[in-house]
Amino acid sequence: MDFRDSPEEAAFRKEIREWLAANMPTEWDRSQLTLIPPEDRIDMLRAWQAKLHEGGWAGINWPKEYGGRGASLIETAIFNQEMARMKAPPPINVIGLGMAGPTIIAHGTHEQKERHLEKILSAEEIWCQGFSEPGAGSDLGGLRSTAILDGNSWIVNGQKVWTSLAHLARWCIFLARTDTTAPKHKGITYFLIDMQTPGIEVRPLKQITGSADFNEMFFTDVRVPRENILGEVNDGWRVAMTTLLHERGTLGFALSVGARVALDELIQLARDTKRNGKPAIDDPIIRQRIAALHVEVEALRLNNYRALTSVMRTGIPGPEGSLGKLIWSESMQRLGDLALEILGPAGMLSKWTDNPRVQTWQYIHLRSRGHTIEAGTSEILRNIVAERVLGLPKHK
Repeated sequence: MDFRDSPEEAAFRKEIREWLAANMPTEWDRSQLTLIPPEDRIDMLRAWQAKLHEGGWAGINWPKEYGGRGASLIETAIFNQEMARMKAPPPINVIGLGMAGPTIIAHGTHEQKERHLEKILSAEEIWCQGFSEPGAGSDLGGLRSTAILDGNSWIVNGQKVWTSLAHLARWCIFLARTDTTAPKHKGITYFLIDMQTPGIEVRPLKQITGSADFNEMFFTDVRVPRENILGEVNDGWRVAMTTLLHERGTLGFALSVGARVALDELIQLARDTKRNGKPAIDDPIIRQRIAALHVEVEALRLNNYRALTSVMRTGIPGPEGSLGKLIWSESMQRLGDLALEILGPAGMLSKWTDNPRVQTWQYIHLRSRGHTIEAGTSEILRNIVAERVLGLPKHK
């Protein structure tokens, strides 16, 4: 595979790079390496996504008739690469742009598309994802939330957990069981639920970082109009697969570039930090561990190209995406671990330290604990790679 940009791709890369350089918010902390924004930057991130939308850079892979650019897979990957390389703020409405919007485009009615798509692109309405439950995370088919038809409404009851942005969201993509007698992957229906509907309670879940990026949601006798079903009744599993296929998509390129940026920051940290009067990078053990991380990050980059090639040939994301997420999540944990070891006692200071570099690495170290759980645990991903990439027999 030729990793060089074609002339058209190079021109596209130049266009987005120049636009980002001219339009990045001045208040954005470019040294930040994290993907989850602090709560006090929500308004800035809404305004940033609105600017992306005005410039034609929100939902670039959406069809033009729905407000996107109709960008190719390669162009979408280039966009994600440049966003990560510039350390640009993430669009706040990530669930809407990457999951809800594409699923509505694929399965929604004309009225649903007219109602939701423009407000997703502009971040006027934030979306969250109501899939995971206390007993149904990796085994999503085991969900227990229910919806019972009552006239022109469905009565929804249940609990969801680990829901990003629920405390900000106006809408939720939600799975509920509508036929309790069907096999677990059948009898599920996909709903679009207005988060301002009576009967919904959102409780933030405070993490080890001190932030509350995730939430648990409780739905008690929530009335959802019949027209808010996406797809057909009892066909929600098929619709949900569309959502999950878009969950990673070309995001792997942004993750790999982000990991490369973090590695470069780690190398600079090792050069600047003194241990026994010498730069930490002079320690052969430190250099060896940095070299191992370099190999992992480069393997991640190349695997993402392999996954992209597979999608371009088949039109369907393959299991290579699971391998990319596995490598990224565990590499970020090792990056954070090594950074704190290099910092030594300074790395153990509390969050009130006034050194932003220490704060950043503390956050990366703590936040990375969740990387091997969210969007597929490492154990589940290893099973997928073993069975679908290596062709090993399934576990019985």
